Amino acid sequence: MNLTKGDKVVLLSRSSRAATAFYEIVTGNAEPDSGDYKWGVTTTQAYLPIENSEYFNNNLTLVDWLRQYAKTEEEREEVNIRGFLGKMLFSGDEALKESNVLSGGEKMRCMFSRMMLQKANVLCFNEPTNHLDLESITALNNSMAQFKGTILLSSHDHAMIQSVCNRILELSPNGIIDRYMDYDEYLLDEKVKALRQKLYA
Repeated sequence: MNLTKGDKVVLLSRSSRAATAFYEIVTGNAEPDSGDYKWGVTTTQAYLPIENSEYFNNNLTLVDWLRQYAKTEEEREEVNIRGFLGKMLFSGDEALKESNVLSGGEKMRCMFSRMMLQKANVLCFNEPTNHLDLESITALNNSMAQFKGTILLSSHDHAMIQSVCNRILELSPNGIIDRYMDYDEYLLDEKVKALRQKLYA
C-alpha cells in the first residue's frame, strides 16, 4: 500500500482492534508481527488515538499540558499555546483548567489542539467523533475536507466518510481491499461486495 499526498483514506474493519493495531504500528507505538512500513522523509504524522486517558493523568493546566508537546522555544511561548487552545474554544481562564478534570469532549478538543501544534502533513484519526457534539463534528468534517495533506480515518460517521474520503482501505482476516472511490460507491459496487464476501468467508 502506498499513500500519496491528498489521499484521504477511510480504514474499514469489522474488528475495531484491527484498525487500532494498524494505527499503533504505523505511528510507531507498537511493533508489527511481520512486514514493515516506511514513511516518506518529508512526512510528519499526528495521531488521534481512540483511547486518550493516558495523556491526561496529570494535574497540569491546559497551557502547560499543551506546552509539553511543543518542539521549539517559539512554540512554547504562552501566546502561541493559548492561540492553539483558543481555536478549540479554551480561552481566558478555561486554558488554566487542570487536565485531569476534563470531560470526554474537552479531552478530544485538547487532543485536536495537540495535533494542530504538531503541524503534521499526515493525520491519523481513530474514531475522532467520540464525545463530540454535532457542531464540533461539523467543524471537524469541514477541516478534514479542506486539509491539503493526507488523512487516515476510522469512523462510524457515514456522512463524514462520504464527504472527506477518496480512498477505501478495508482490513479483513484474509487480506485487504484497496479502492480509490467514495464510500457510497464502495458499498454499492458489485465486485467489491463479492470480494468482501470472499474475504470474510
